Amino acid sequence: QVQLEESGGGLVQAGGSLRLSCTASGISYSINAMGWYRQVPGKQRELVATITADGATNYADSVKGRFAISRDFARNTVVLQGNSLKPEDTAVYYCLLALAAGRPYWGQGTQVTVSS
Repeated sequence: QVQLEESGGGLVQAGGSLRLSCTASGISYSINAMGWYRQVPGKQRELVATITADGATNYADSVKGRFAISRDFARNTVVLQGNSLKPEDTAVYYCLLALAAGRPYWGQGTQVTVSS
């Protein structure tokens, strides 16, 4: 049974930093990619950043230059480091796991609130 354990998040002041970590367990296939999405009430879940097994990254325009994603797939882990946070970064952040086979998996989400 695949499980994703997310950590980090919480309340951060504008201009501050956050570090989100996600570790997968119970996987039977190699990892193609992991990443983070976020969602605010009334809006669709949106991409924040993803990283592939080869290290290729993809960022939302809104976080480019402020957020950095890294991975240690030997430990089934992805980390999102965010700097210069803005109130509009407030959202529930979800970890995504894409394996070499089967459907993608989502974490339960972790709340990030940026106060102005």
